[in-house]
Amino acid sequence: MRKKTSTSTTAETTAATATVTAAVKSTSQAQDYRQEHQKDMVNRLRRIEGQVRGLVDMIEGGRSCEEVATQMSATRKAMEKAFYRMMTCSLIEAVHESKTDEQAIAEVSRSARLMEKFA
Repeated sequence: MRKKTSTSTTAETTAATATVTAAVKSTSQAQDYRQEHQKDMVNRLRRIEGQVRGLVDMIEGGRSCEEVATQMSATRKAMEKAFYRMMTCSLIEAVHESKTDEQAIAEVSRSARLMEKFA
């Protein structure tokens, strides 16, 4: 079981929000990022799908429990990485759509809570 990390301080959150806000304020930048992100996510999920199919084949082929467990671990890590990439996209979109710095900070805080909840 993983140990949960503490949340960022308000000052760190504000600084991070300002950095992200400056990076994505351009609509074309946000659209370009979203298109690249969607393509990346589809590719990642297809690779994970292949890993899961490989797991089924390994089990049906009578591979050792240790070999199957090793592949399961790799598949789980790939899914976790995809999750964090998706949360990053969600955060960037939320900040981009924020009208004020206060809204952006609220979105960063909400995203942090979601990552803590699902991590």
